[in-house]
Amino acid sequence: MNEQPTHAVSVPGRTALATTRALIEALRPRQWLKNGIVFAGLIFSQNAADLRMLLIAVGAFALFCALSSSVYLINDIGDVERDRRHPAKRLRPLASGRLATGAAWAAVPLLAALGLGLSFALRWEFGLLALAYYALNIGYTYSFKHVAIVDVMAIAVGFVIRAAAGAAAIGVEISPWLLVCTIFLALFLALSKRRHELLVLETGAADHRASLTHYSPYLLDQMIAVVTASTVISYCLYTMWAETVTKFGTHNLVYTTPFVIFGVFRYLYLVHQREEGGAPEKIPLSDGPMLVNLALWLATVALVLYT
Repeated sequence: MNEQPTHAVSVPGRTALATTRALIEALRPRQWLKNGIVFAGLIFSQNAADLRMLLIAVGAFALFCALSSSVYLINDIGDVERDRRHPAKRLRPLASGRLATGAAWAAVPLLAALGLGLSFALRWEFGLLALAYYALNIGYTYSFKHVAIVDVMAIAVGFVIRAAAGAAAIGVEISPWLLVCTIFLALFLALSKRRHELLVLETGAADHRASLTHYSPYLLDQMIAVVTASTVISYCLYTMWAETVTKFGTHNLVYTTPFVIFGVFRYLYLVHQREEGGAPEKIPLSDGPMLVNLALWLATVALVLYT
C-alpha cells in the first residue's frame, strides 16, 4: 500500500532552516538554466567582452530567475494534488509536504515585485518583455497548459521573449533568425517532454495533465520530426545568411552547425533510447557527451565571433 505524503501543516517541529531549504528547492534553481537564453543577444552582438553589458545581462538573467521561480511556486501550489500522483513530482517540496502552502504563497508576490520592479528600472523595454513573460506564464499555469498544442506553443513563446529581453536589456538588436531558431528549439524540447510524460504516466497521464489526452506517441513523434528538421535548417540558414556574414565579417559561423546537429541527435537518442527528456534542464549538465558538445559549440562560436 502506497503511503500518502503528509501535508506540511501537520508536520510537527518544523524548523525555519528546513522550511528555507524546501522553499529554495521549490524555486527550482536547476531550471534557471533555461533563462540562459537571455545571453544570446550579448554573445551574438559580439559584446560578451564588454564588462558593463555583461553585468547587465547577468542582472537580466537573475531577474528572469526570480520571475520564473514565482511562477513555479504558483504552478506547484495549483498542481499539488496532481503532483502527488506523479512518480517524480510527488517528491517536490509542496507535494511531499515539506513546504507549507502559506510559505510558498508568501514568496510569490515578493519574487514577482522584485523581478518586475527591477526589470523596469533596468530598461523600460526589458521591463515590458519581462511583464509579457510573466503574464504568459500565469496564463500557461491556469489555462494554456491544459490545451493541446497551445501548451507547447506557449512554452516556445516564453523562450523567444527571454531571448528578445536579453537583447533589449543591453540595447542591441537580435537577429530574427535567432528568434526563429529559439522557437523551434523550444518546441523540440517541449514536445520531447510531453512524449516522456505520456509514456511514463501511461493510463494516468490524463489525471496529471489534461492536454496529454489529446496526444499520442505517434503524433508527438511526427511533431518532433518536424521541429527537429526546422531547428537544424533554420540555424544553418542563419549562419549563411547574407546579413549574418556581413555583420560578423566571416562565413565561418557555419562551422558551428555540426555541434548543433550532434546536440539535436544526442537529445533524440536520450529521449528514445534511454527514455529521458522529462527534465530538459538536467540533460546538458548530466550527460557527458552533451556537456562536451555544448562546450565545443560555445568555444567555436567565441573563436569565430571574437577573433
